[in-house]
Amino acid sequence: MMEGKRRKEDRRTTYTRRVIKETLLKMLEKKSFPKITVTETCKQADINRGTFYLHYYDMEDVLDDILSDMMADTTGVIEHVMCPRRTAADCSYPFCDKIHANEQYRMLFLDQTISPRIIEKVALVHKEDYVTWLMSHSLLTFEEAEAIFYFQMNGCLTINQQMLRNHCTDWKKIQKTIDAFIKAGMETFLIHDQRDDNP
Repeated sequence: MMEGKRRKEDRRTTYTRRVIKETLLKMLEKKSFPKITVTETCKQADINRGTFYLHYYDMEDVLDDILSDMMADTTGVIEHVMCPRRTAADCSYPFCDKIHANEQYRMLFLDQTISPRIIEKVALVHKEDYVTWLMSHSLLTFEEAEAIFYFQMNGCLTINQQMLRNHCTDWKKIQKTIDAFIKAGMETFLIHDQRDDNP
């Protein structure tokens, strides 16, 4: 009896959170994030404020949840670009492909107040692995590896914004070009020794 009630509550929670997130994404098509309020979101989502606050602290919390969804099941830059044994079978969804395949996320890149938060979220999820890998495969210092990470992330963000504004129809080709550019640049720093030859 208790188990069934818990499952029902879980489904209701998942549904309500999804409605709130979808409402915010829809509203971003017409106004910037700082201008969106809890009151307006509740009205558009057809829920009351009490229900909203059962699930989120504020609009920043909703945005953070959306960004977490966006980052889920995506590869880091090193894994996606540099892994020599990467195959279609063991590669998770590349981050940029995910953005271009999901229209609901596109407005996040075009909102000037949200785009810096995307960099923060990417850094939170991927920076440590990126910097650690780069330092262990090169003679770069932490500061140098970190600088390359942020340079690369901000460049990729700008490219995404440009492609979305220009309604790019051949993102896969652009992605391959950028991947090749990143890999060639990274290769100049890497130390090649017997570690790279191990299966």
